[in-house]
Formats: sequence, structure tokens, C-alpha cells
Amino acid sequence: MPARAPNTPLTDTACVNRLENELADADVLALDTEFNRTNTYRPELCLIQIGDGKQVALIDMLADFERAALVSLISEADNEKLFHAASQDLEALQLNLGVLPNRLFDTQIAAGLLGYQAQIGYGHLVEDLLGITLPKAATRTDWARRPLSTQQLQYAADDVIYLYEIQSLLKERLQELGRMAWAEEDSARLLDSSRYAIDPASAWQRLGAIAYLPAPIGARARALAEWREHRAAHINRPRQWVLADKALLNLAHRNPPGTAELSEIAELPPAVIRRQGTNLLDVINAANESASENPERYRQQTRPEPPDANLLKRLATLVRETAAELSIAPELLATRKELTGLLRGDREQRVTSGWRQQLIGESLLAALPGSP
Repeated sequence: MPARAPNTPLTDTACVNRLENELADADVLALDTEFNRTNTYRPELCLIQIGDGKQVALIDMLADFERAALVSLISEADNEKLFHAASQDLEALQLNLGVLPNRLFDTQIAAGLLGYQAQIGYGHLVEDLLGITLPKAATRTDWARRPLSTQQLQYAADDVIYLYEIQSLLKERLQELGRMAWAEEDSARLLDSSRYAIDPASAWQRLGAIAYLPAPIGARARALAEWREHRAAHINRPRQWVLADKALLNLAHRNPPGTAELSEIAELPPAVIRRQGTNLLDVINAANESASENPERYRQQTRPEPPDANLLKRLATLVRETAAELSIAPELLATRKELTGLLRGDREQRVTSGWRQQLIGESLLAALPGSP
């Protein structure tokens, strides 16, 4: 009989410490998170669901309790941490608790390697494998509101309750097909903390066009993107609320000398000019000085030539044919972006390493011009 949700989430240090003692020796821990992100820069972690197959605990992350035992359970306890579609959960954990699980198995990855859609949702997988239809009424819950209803608590608990049965079925099929190592390798890739790190100095790379701007404009755009990232993090609001992309690029192009010129930029709200106009001008002036002193740092890059369409098509055909033989989605082997990277000389990719290397990577490399 599947576990039911607890009546209330854990909110105090003693309960969380006791939970760590109870679960630390379990072979597998199933985890999920609930967070809000609509109005914030970083995900606001509201709830962590965790279970060992016998019990489910919901931990209220908005409560004031000591996090040490929870951090230890997630990042140090020597048990496998079981998630479905873990990326966003891991980002929330990294940015709120500063840790990632030490071991991971992702059931979405496992399902994809068995022929399911690459991004299959938890509910669809539960229904297909277990014949259980999960209620959806709490899908749009504001997880920061308290108290949470019984319906909301059960919805949250359901996200881990069925993970054990799903994992058991998926692992059995993976073993039969000799693909267990594939799932473990791809799950482990998600534990690279650099995937979730936020480096303000590199924030300009979110706007790909900046690399191809003339040096003075590019210098201003980079500086504005870095300032925006710091500002968004400081006030914990989405970066687009701080400064929209279009406004950022227009500021970089126009190089306004004063507040009056800021008001001529249609995409720049008056409130932003009033509150941050002086700061924006300071950033722009500092960028101009930096570009003048070190122009090589901001050298305009040449846009890469489009890949050879026929060759790209040939590589994509190799991927599709191999994926068809394996009965998996082609993007699980290689994406169009990865194939384009190969054609532009980038050999250090997912498709040329690990289990993919022998299955498809070597064939793709052999098909490239100049290959022996």
C-alpha cells in the first residue's frame, strides 16, 4: 500500500534531525522539490519531499530550522538519491542549500533510454507503468502560501511515493537491455555544479549577439549584463524585470551621455531611469574606459559560417538510424546543436564521450571532412 502524505510538513530542527537519523541508512531515497520562480531571480524553495519507500516526509523550507541535518542527508548519506526530471530540483537545491546529491538516479533519463519520450512527465510514466492516474488539481499551487491543504500535501507526496516502483521496473528493463550504465552515466552528468552556477561576469553570454558586436558596443553590453545580474540577485527579482534584453542592447548601442538621453530609449521604463539611471550611466562610462584601455578583450567575433547543409543532414541521418535501431529518441544520442558543433571543430561533446562514443560518436567523427 503506497504511503500517504503526512498531515503537516516538518518545520523544526528536532524533527529534521530525527528524520536524518531514520533515513540515513536507507538504500535509496526518493526526493522532489516544490518551488516558486515567477517573481524571483532564484527559485524560492518551498518544500522538499523525501521518502524511503516506507514513509514520506515533507519538509517546509520556509520554516526557520537548522539545515545541517538535511544538507547531510542529501549530500553525504551513502544512499542513491532518486528523482524524476532532476535538473530544476537540483538547481533549486544548489542555489538555496549550496549542495547537490552525492549520488543520483533520474527516472526520466532511464525512461528515455527505454524508448519513452525524452521529456516524459512523471504523471504519464506513473500512469503507463502502474496504471495510476494522479490528480492534477494542485498543479498550479502557490507553494509559498501557508497552510498547505491536505490535497496539496498529498499532491506533493505523490511525486515521490511512486518513484520506487517506477525505478524498479525501469532498472529491470535497463538491465535486460544492457543500458543500466547509460542511465547511471547520464544521471551523474546532472551532478556537475557548474550547470547551476551563476557567474555575473559571464551573464552576457545569454545574449548570443553580444559576441558579434563592435568592441565598444560589446563592452557596454557585457558590463550592463553583469550589472543586471548582480542587481537581480541582490533584489531577488527576474533579470528581465531589472533590465529587459532589448533595453540593454539599445543602451549599449546608443551610449547615452546623460539622464536626458536615457529617456529617449523607449524600452527603458521611467521608473528604472529614476531609480537606476545614475548607476546605468556609471556602468556605461566604466565600460567605455575599459574598452579604450583594453580593446583586445572585446574584439568583435566573426559570425561562424552556416554548417554545410548536406553534411549536417548526413550526420543527422546517422543519428536517426542509430536511434531507430535502439528504439530511442534521436536527441538522446545527439542534438542538432551538438552536430553543428562537431562540424565547427568542437570534439569535446557528450556525443563523443561515454557510452555514446562507440555507439554513434566514432561514426559521426568518421563522417567529417578530413577524417581518416
